[in-house]
Parts: sequence; structure tokens; C-alpha cells
Amino acid sequence: MSLNVITAPELIAMKTRGEKISVLTAYDYAWGRLIDDAGIDVALVGDSLGMVVLGYENTLLVTMEDMIRHTAAVARGAKRALVVGDMPFMSYQISENEAVRNAGRLIQEGNAGAVKLEGGAHMAATIRKIVDIGIPVVGHIGMTPQSVHQYGGFRKQGKDEANAVRIKNDALTIQDAGVCAIVLEAIPSELAAYITESVHVPTIGIGAGPDCDGQVLVAHDMLGLYDKTVPSYVKQYCNLWDTTLDAFKAYNEEVKGAKFPQRK
Repeated sequence: MSLNVITAPELIAMKTRGEKISVLTAYDYAWGRLIDDAGIDVALVGDSLGMVVLGYENTLLVTMEDMIRHTAAVARGAKRALVVGDMPFMSYQISENEAVRNAGRLIQEGNAGAVKLEGGAHMAATIRKIVDIGIPVVGHIGMTPQSVHQYGGFRKQGKDEANAVRIKNDALTIQDAGVCAIVLEAIPSELAAYITESVHVPTIGIGAGPDCDGQVLVAHDMLGLYDKTVPSYVKQYCNLWDTTLDAFKAYNEEVKGAKFPQRK
């Protein structure tokens, strides 16, 4: 495992070298430590914490204070991986100045190494403004969870020609605005492959096929640590929900039956 600290420019260098980029979500100090020890390249403090940590139905209720608190905790654990803090709903859409202020808070108070925000061509000016003050930005296009109501649910995007063209244009436009990487979520693999070949910054796929420069999953999904249905593209590497539930039940039974603790 390389001991080199991963930075935003290093992500672009990894694409140039043809080296795949591994990304997992993280939400606290322990997860940051685990990501570092596993050699994962990027710890994404996703606003998905609203669903898997805080129990919301979607990501829209997550606040800047939530993101700063969790990003800072992950950053205390992850010293090698690049820590990317998600910008939550309405933290960057109102005005460019407010977007810059909130991005700065994730860097200054959350100790992130980069921020991520959703949106394509219509967010280019905002991305450029943030990048211009020295903050690396990861873009996010395709299925953008903060637009769940507009989509009518978490639905795959880019299936028809018009939307595919729009997503291609989004990728090129935010690349020109200065993003250091682009998350491609829930789009056809052929479209993701085309975009990956068309841009010089790395693409990070989630439900976008194998041809992206890297992959990201929600850690709770791939660990089986979430009791709700996970997307079909998720590979579950273990089932910690059932394992943890069995352990909790065993503990409960031993306490109730006066078997724990033993006097010895």
C-alpha cells in the first residue's frame, strides 16, 4: 500500500497513469481510520449520511452543520485518503457567494481536502468561483440525489438520446469549470465509457458500469449494514446487519439470563 497522501491533483495523475481510483463513503473517525488502513484512495463524507446514519428518507434534510461535524470526524481518522465533503442541499444553489462561503467552511471547519456538489452546466459558474479561491471541487452528474423530487424517485438517467447528450455536455462544461473529478451516478455504462474517454479528469462511477476511472459505493450498502433495499448495482461484501443483530440478541439474552458478566 502506498503511503503517499492523496490530493486532488493526484486523482488526475492517477487517471493519466491508468490507475483505478477507489472511493468509499465515511461518516466518523472510525470509518476514516478503516478507509486509511484499507488503502482506499478517497473518503467521501456523503450527504447519504442523512439516510444511513440519521434515518431520513432522502438527503434533503442534511444541513451544513451535519456535514461539517461528520467531515471533521472523518478527517481526524483519515490521514492518507483524500477527504471529500459533500455540500448539502441549499448550501450552494442560492448564490455563488454563499456557495463559496459554505465550501470554505467544509475546508476550514471540516478539514476536508475537497468538496463535492451536484449539478451540470447550470452549476459551472458556481464551480468556477469555488475553484478560483483555491478549493478543489468534485462534480456529480447523472442521477443527482438532491433532485429526487424532480426525477420522481431515484431513477436511472441518460437512457434516451436527449438526456444522454445533456449529460455529455454537463461533463465537458464542469470539466472546463475546473472540477478535479466527476461522479457519474446511475447512467448507462456506454454513456459513462464515452464520458470517461472524453474528459481529462477522472470519472468515479456509481451504478455507471466498469469503464469509469474509479468506483464509489455507500459503505453501509456494501457492508450490508443498512436494513433497507440497496441498489441493484451494489455488491455486498458481507452482511454486518445480521451479524450485529445476532450479537445484540446474544448480549441481551445473556444479560436477561444473568449469564453476563460472570463473577470470574
